[in-house]
Amino acid sequence: MLGNLSPQVQSTVINRLENRPKLIAMDTMNFWMDIALDDLKETLKQIDVLIINDEEARQLSGEYSLVRASRIIRDMGPKYLVIKKGEHGALLFHGDNIFSAPALPLEEVFDPTGAGDSFAGGFISYLAKTDDTSFDNMKRAVIYGSAMASFCVEKFGTERLVGLTDVEIQDRVRQFISLSSVDIRLTQ
Repeated sequence: MLGNLSPQVQSTVINRLENRPKLIAMDTMNFWMDIALDDLKETLKQIDVLIINDEEARQLSGEYSLVRASRIIRDMGPKYLVIKKGEHGALLFHGDNIFSAPALPLEEVFDPTGAGDSFAGGFISYLAKTDDTSFDNMKRAVIYGSAMASFCVEKFGTERLVGLTDVEIQDRVRQFISLSSVDIRLTQ
C-alpha cells in the first residue's frame, strides 16, 4: 500500500522491490494531480488498485460521471478503482463490475480528518489478512475499510481507533451488512 506521497517517490518504491507483490494499491490526492500529473500517470501504470475520493476521480479523469471517470482512470493502469464518497459510501470498479457500499449513517461526525486513510488501512489490511484479491473479496474489503473510517470520524484523530477491539469491528461490519442486505423476490 503506497500512501499519499509524491508519485515519483511511490514509483521509486515500486521499482526497488525485488519481487513484485501480489497486489500494489496506492493513494493519491489532487495536489499531485496539480503539480506532478505526468509522474502520477506513469506511477498509475505500475499499480493494481487506486484509492481516491470522488473529487479526485473527477479531476484526474476530467469527467463528472464517476462511471465514465472510472473507465478513464482504469485505462491509465490500475485494474481496480475505489472511489470514496465520504458520507455517501464508496464505489469499487473492476472490468464491467461495479460495487456500491453504503456509508454508515452516524448521528454525529466529530472529525473527518483521517477517515480516508483509515478506509485505506482497513481495506488493504482485510485483503492482506484474507490473501484473496478477487473482486468479491475486494467488496468485503470495501466494507471493512468503510467500517474503519466510520470509527475514525467519531473522535479526534486516532482516539477512536486506539484500543478498538475485534468485537467492535465485527459489530460495525454487521451494521454495514444490514444496511445493504435485502431479500427481494422479482415478479414477472
